[in-house]
Amino acid sequence: MARKGILSSETKAPAPPQERPTPKPSTAPRGAVGALQSSLTRLQENAVQDLDASLIDMAGVEDRLGVDDDSQRKLEESLRTYGQQVPVLVRPHPSQAGRFEIVYGRRRLKALKAIGVPVKAMVRHLDDHALVMAQGQENTARQDLSFVEKASFAAQLDASGHDRQTIADALTIDLPMVSRMLKVGNAFDLTFLRKIGSAPSIGRDRWLTLAKLVEDPEAKSRAEEATTVDTFSDLTSDERFESIFKAANDKPTPKAPAPAATEARTLRNQDGKALAEVRRTPRGVTLNISARTAGGFDKWLDTHAEELMREIHDRWRQSKA
Repeated sequence: MARKGILSSETKAPAPPQERPTPKPSTAPRGAVGALQSSLTRLQENAVQDLDASLIDMAGVEDRLGVDDDSQRKLEESLRTYGQQVPVLVRPHPSQAGRFEIVYGRRRLKALKAIGVPVKAMVRHLDDHALVMAQGQENTARQDLSFVEKASFAAQLDASGHDRQTIADALTIDLPMVSRMLKVGNAFDLTFLRKIGSAPSIGRDRWLTLAKLVEDPEAKSRAEEATTVDTFSDLTSDERFESIFKAANDKPTPKAPAPAATEARTLRNQDGKALAEVRRTPRGVTLNISARTAGGFDKWLDTHAEELMREIHDRWRQSKA
């Protein structure tokens, strides 16, 4: 068989190239680029930025039961003199571009708004659950929040639909303590608690006792009435608690039953004319002589009453001898 030359027209058609799978786009940078991006994100979250205070809205759960005006003024003066040393934490507003929501640092934000200076803030991307956890852990680290403020915070989380384990994690407490806090926080509405304030010296046991007392609707009504007294707002927060506690605990003295009434008997003279009415009750005997029909007998009796009563009393004593 003759060998085919290199220029022979009988050449085989080249095999079609195999299709290569199209690579899927990567969802996140890998390697050095990804590490650099993660580092930049962390640096950005930890960096302190100057933000316009008017761009920051409230968010999360209210932790303080009112703000003391005097301490707020002192905070404003301190910030005006020394500047803001500790940044607040905010997150980008979930629905309004260019705005932010406060996570913690509400008092500082309020003071900075009052003196009209930018707010030093760390900006972090947090969902609602992460916001609650951050705020709760910040509250746990603060020593100035009272028991009832933490109990109110727990109750607001409960009302917002967070489960008890989340509340426990946010406040770094165990589940039994969550139950105690909710017993107090759910016993009173937020408006009522704001009237009392933080009550810093009042501990868990006194609040639990008050929560038990107001299970009685009448005791709860007395507690609410105590907040309407004119001098209530002049008291300290601890004193306001004590006045409410006393009102809830003071059961009204039951009124003595009214004495049973008896029918009056008419006393008559020899001619059958009415002289007087005598009525006997558990409290004693009363004699009533009408001046209109007595014809002067009432005045005569008044003049001789002492003499006649001694005579009648002597006759009574003789009857007992």
